[in-house]
Amino acid sequence: MAKESIKARERKRIALVARYAEKRKALKAAGDLEGLDKLPRNSSPVRLHNRDKIDGRPRGYMRKFGISRVRFREMALAGKIPGVTKSSW
Repeated sequence: MAKESIKARERKRIALVARYAEKRKALKAAGDLEGLDKLPRNSSPVRLHNRDKIDGRPRGYMRKFGISRVRFREMALAGKIPGVTKSSW
């Protein structure tokens, strides 16, 4: 489980990306590189990292479900994800 400070930092980055998205788009279209340099670094969407929505784990992230592979396995075995069953052959 990720530390609360790390999860809070990621939430802050998400908010900054949303706040500066239009301005960033306009500056890119105009080709104003100096204007882009003046924006906060964390306002760039490249700096975002996919994290587990439940516990914030940064690795093994499954985009379709928004959770990590570890959490996915636990929830699938418990029957908490509709339509997902343990395979057997």
